[in-house]
Amino acid sequence: MPKRMTDSTLAAALQTPRTEREPELRAQAGNAPLIQVEGLRKTYKTARGTLNLFEEMNLRVEPGEMVAIVGQSGAGKSTLLHILGALDAPSAGTVYCASTNVAALSAREAAAFRNREIGYVWQFHYLLPEFTALENVAMPLLARGVRKTEALAVAANWLREVGLEDRGAHRPGELSGGEQQRVALARSLVNNPRLLLADEPTGDLDEITAGRVFDLIERLHKSHGLTSILVTHNLDLAARCTRALRLESGRLIALAFPPLAGSTSGKNLS
Repeated sequence: MPKRMTDSTLAAALQTPRTEREPELRAQAGNAPLIQVEGLRKTYKTARGTLNLFEEMNLRVEPGEMVAIVGQSGAGKSTLLHILGALDAPSAGTVYCASTNVAALSAREAAAFRNREIGYVWQFHYLLPEFTALENVAMPLLARGVRKTEALAVAANWLREVGLEDRGAHRPGELSGGEQQRVALARSLVNNPRLLLADEPTGDLDEITAGRVFDLIERLHKSHGLTSILVTHNLDLAARCTRALRLESGRLIALAFPPLAGSTSGKNLS
């Protein structure tokens, strides 16, 4: 397990300056859920009229939960993650994430919030090809102003955590698909976020590799006290989460029982 960032020098370097409006935007955490969404609406203007993607959507996610979101392609699963992660804005409703009203953040505040509180993993790794695995993992720290030597040391610990301590000098093109995704996972967690948002993190991998990557996500979720939301088409993987929700017709529907819990094949929802 990588050393937590408790060293006073590194902790000070990692402290993102608060904006003047942050006290106004952050509520007292207490026993509040990590995510609280009420009356969420998201609409788009199209050539054929207004598209209502979400309609009065509600969502509550408690700290420590691992929640799977499944649904047909085009249902809005990725858009929902973008809204939760302050990458997109709702058309109406309230969205609190990590005790922060994300809909009220300015662009600068949203960028600082994402860097501090959220780790993202996408279907494609989006590693920078000209940099090594170690440098890719260190990028979020460097963006926060951490000195390069310290950032690389923390990144090396995270590469060790995902089993790639001997691949740090390799560039993405020299790594397998599974290795690239593990580097991306290390990069997403290098800032010790509270929330992990994963959008089809195993969707571009073969079945065996996908299972191994999910095993790693599950282990890191538990060992680092994360709250995680995963979008997936793989119902077997969704069944391993704390609970699963289906996004359908703009609403989230709780699945009464773990989907395909006894299945031995990687069934997909398409």
